[in-house]
Amino acid sequence: MIRLDAESLRLYLVTDRALCGERGVAETVRPALAGGVTIVQLRDHEATTRELLDIARELRDITTAAGVPFVVDDRLDVALAVGADGVHLGQSDLHPVDARRVAGTQLIIGHSVSCIDEIEAVAEWPDGTVDYLGIGPVFATPTKPKAAAPLGIDGVREVLDGCELPAVAIGGIKDIHVAPLRAAGAAGVAVVSAVCAAPDPAAAARALLAAEEL
Repeated sequence: MIRLDAESLRLYLVTDRALCGERGVAETVRPALAGGVTIVQLRDHEATTRELLDIARELRDITTAAGVPFVVDDRLDVALAVGADGVHLGQSDLHPVDARRVAGTQLIIGHSVSCIDEIEAVAEWPDGTVDYLGIGPVFATPTKPKAAAPLGIDGVREVLDGCELPAVAIGGIKDIHVAPLRAAGAAGVAVVSAVCAAPDPAAAARALLAAEEL
């Protein structure tokens, strides 16, 4: 298993099969990794379990070769079956405490939060339950139309104040938002359309990383 380190959350790619289009998920992830993506999450709510297993195995091989962590959204069973590095769990998914009980120390576990109350709930769980947080949405995004109200950059700063876990900001993020979000306390940014819908995923990833310094 590839472990999280200080660099792992800088540029977190969440896949979207529809946005990847004819290029496909794997051939979007490959150049994105070449451009500097530091962690990849497979998210596909439309795929059957067998389809999800197939693409998960392919992405696991690609990310392992690149030395980058690979996380499966929602599906602990798929993450364990394919030897993924982690699983990311939302507020309505399997509870992270239960996931940690099943996975032990075998997996990275990420968890989505959108408000201070949800971060305070995480703080009540046993130490080591969650390895990182995904905070958002920062801005409204068509990839998650039923998400909570957008936080904005100031909202991210407020929610992360005093948070001891590393967090990635997600939701409608473009390169102009990267530096302000890092300044607000985010360890990195998670993107979907900014890379998956880009004509050149490698260039899009490089631009997002370069924007940290703007």
